[in-house]
Amino acid sequence: MTSRVAGAPPAWLAWLPVLLGLAVLYLPTWWDLAHGLWLADEQAHGPLILLVSLYLAWQQRAAFAADSDVPSPAAAGHTRPVLGWGVLLFGLLAYALGRSQEILLFEVGSQIPVLFGVLLITLGGPAVRRLWFPVLFLAFMVPLPGFVVDGLTGPLKQFVSAAASNILHGVGYPVARSGVILTIGAYQLLVADACSGLHSIFSLSALGLLYMHLMRHTGVLRNALLLASIVPIAVAANVVRVILLILITYHFGDAAGQGFAHDFTGMVLFMVGLLAMMGFDVLLGAVAFRNRPRSESGSTR
Repeated sequence: MTSRVAGAPPAWLAWLPVLLGLAVLYLPTWWDLAHGLWLADEQAHGPLILLVSLYLAWQQRAAFAADSDVPSPAAAGHTRPVLGWGVLLFGLLAYALGRSQEILLFEVGSQIPVLFGVLLITLGGPAVRRLWFPVLFLAFMVPLPGFVVDGLTGPLKQFVSAAASNILHGVGYPVARSGVILTIGAYQLLVADACSGLHSIFSLSALGLLYMHLMRHTGVLRNALLLASIVPIAVAANVVRVILLILITYHFGDAAGQGFAHDFTGMVLFMVGLLAMMGFDVLLGAVAFRNRPRSESGSTR
């Protein structure tokens, strides 16, 4: 631990040029997103992703303090790694291309290499190891490319329609399916692009990874199983949402299914997804990854 010399400027002043530079780059981007893309339902998670990343970075603020085991920007000038400059240059080029050509994929996505480059240059590897998750979590702010959305939406709609109709038919409801059109009683329902669940899967994946990060399991296999479960749980949660909407429409009419219930089932989707992941994690802990007793002192018998 090192103490600050009396009369010396506060440690945060050394970061002022870095923060100003990042603000000049990305405050206009965030402003445009707040008045454009983030107003759409499928991208409404964007500001939450940003706030969570900032909060997680703030929790690691000791990495930026003058009395930490990581040097400040002023003290790290003689050890600036070439890799950091390369990553930063790549990020700045992506930002310039995205900003000038209005390609949000590049403009928003450039945050990740820019931040990693700045961390490598100013603080080195230890800071990257402490802050890698808040930086990578920003990837969920990046809008999916159009060709990815188009390529995944169709198959997802078909799967959700088939799963919902088979489940409801299996429990005795008069439901029939033709492609992505479901007929139940006197009603016909179209599983639209918004009901495919693609953006819900994207949002629930972010929630699942955040849950894994907060739980901090050390077992590689347990983390791998949790990671592999995120997409199936998100798809299953979306099927539950579509089933609920079908049942609400069947029992209470089309107006009920398209009104408040449509938004409410969206909240149900996230609750189902999160509870399913937590339940799966508890199951793994109880069945496959029980904590073994340790004898930190003395011998085992």
